[in-house]
Amino acid sequence: MNLTDHAGVRLTHGKPKVNGVEIHYAIGGAGEPVFLLHGVPKTMSYWRHVVPLLTPHYTVIAVDNRGAGGSQRPPTGYDTATMAGDVAELATHLGFDRFRVVGEDWGAAIAYAVAAFHRPRVRQLVFQETLLPGLPAGPGLPGGKPDPSLAPDDVRTGWHFSFFSLPHVPELLLAGRERPFWTWYARRQMWDPSAVSEEDIDEIVHSAEQPGGTSAILEMYRARETDAEQNRPHYADPISCPVLAVGAQAYLGDAVSQQLAQVARDVRGVVIPAAGHNIAWENPAALAQAYLDFFAADISAVRA
Repeated sequence: MNLTDHAGVRLTHGKPKVNGVEIHYAIGGAGEPVFLLHGVPKTMSYWRHVVPLLTPHYTVIAVDNRGAGGSQRPPTGYDTATMAGDVAELATHLGFDRFRVVGEDWGAAIAYAVAAFHRPRVRQLVFQETLLPGLPAGPGLPGGKPDPSLAPDDVRTGWHFSFFSLPHVPELLLAGRERPFWTWYARRQMWDPSAVSEEDIDEIVHSAEQPGGTSAILEMYRARETDAEQNRPHYADPISCPVLAVGAQAYLGDAVSQQLAQVARDVRGVVIPAAGHNIAWENPAALAQAYLDFFAADISAVRA
């Protein structure tokens, strides 16, 4: 799916080999660089409504994470520290020493790792709609105590952590059923399921159906304990770059900012209304404005 800037011009694409893997990206706009990292089971096309709202002000680099979209699907390297290395080396390849990084869902866990493992390079971090592995979660949140008010198939119960982490079985059950499963999975977490178009679903399914596509998604979940272990020294030494913690009114809400406050020194929280987990599909205008306000606050502080 094509990504375009505010003038309708198609972004420029590339696929260099960085950190030992081919990473597909699309770049457009002008100004300071902002990297956008998608979650599971999405690709860079998740940002298609947000990119044109940012390109008048910033150079936007949308990334297909290792294992997704047009990027390579190696058998290993799906811990967030390694995937953060993909982003840092891509930034170097593109000539950006310092940059902002935005991540949602698993992309947020990767974005945190970029900010933690490559601290001097990250100017600001946007951490959206996920919780970090190895940190306490409140009731009714993935990894927290059960909430009897949630339906058993609500993803906030964390059932998918157990299922996706099983060896071999998810691949067996999902083979040939990618479209019905991932369609249901994406819409189950949304305030407005109709915000996911058939083209969005086509992109998700095409990515998952590629050789190694489903395994790449699952390997991220299977690496959660590794992520937690690698992150613990950074949890004990909170990151100092400004952080915007973004939650959705109908999903994680202010739990995102409450958790990030444990591992970052400068956290601003925002809850986007009229949205579930997939905010960039459901309320992209409010989301992009939250980003721009946050970025502008940093620019104002530098000027002061």
